[in-house]
Amino acid sequence: MTKISIAIDGPASSGKSTVAKILAKDFQYIYTDTGAMYRAVTYLAIKHQISFADEAGLVTLIKENPISFQQQVDGQHVFISGQDVTAEIRQPDVTKAVSEVSAHGKVREELVAIQQQIGENGGVVMDGRDIGTAVLPHAEVKIFLVASVSERAQRRYKENQEKGIPTDLETLTKEIQERDHYDSTREISPLKQAEDAVRIDTTGKSILEVVAMIKNVVSEKGYQL
Repeated sequence: MTKISIAIDGPASSGKSTVAKILAKDFQYIYTDTGAMYRAVTYLAIKHQISFADEAGLVTLIKENPISFQQQVDGQHVFISGQDVTAEIRQPDVTKAVSEVSAHGKVREELVAIQQQIGENGGVVMDGRDIGTAVLPHAEVKIFLVASVSERAQRRYKENQEKGIPTDLETLTKEIQERDHYDSTREISPLKQAEDAVRIDTTGKSILEVVAMIKNVVSEKGYQL
């Protein structure tokens, strides 16, 4: 059976990670949350008091603090040097700064190399901002998820409430708008739809509906997973 690469891109809270996790489980593929890797670097910068503008300092953090993933009963956990930081990297201070950290060319270079190593043999579902354009440009299936700003803010608000993270809907909406602008206009690997990606608007759709739509895309391309 052919093992392919599935690249899922899109703006913040468009449903990428949730959908990618389900697809990876159903296809028995490796799931790679590239956004969590950039969050981990941001968390390290805050912890070690490294300026978000210090590209060299951020690269040193990556080299000295290995980032890894581990599947557990309640889902995938993120580790830095063996320490579970799954909850820490989702805190508001990390969310607010992650776009600035991920805009550095050298930071992206380091993490993209790791991501490409993970995806080189196929059998992977990877989500992020530049998977189909920069990380896995030869992925057999590329999906670009979008949703309205208001719906994405509501999703993040609900998610934060469930995790007990203090949050404000109006602030979240503004932050998502700012992050969209930052991610799509940055000089290095900006957020954009790959020419051969299938665009899916998740506004008003359930997670399972989106999963079914992506599975249809896979099937229509002739892959039986």
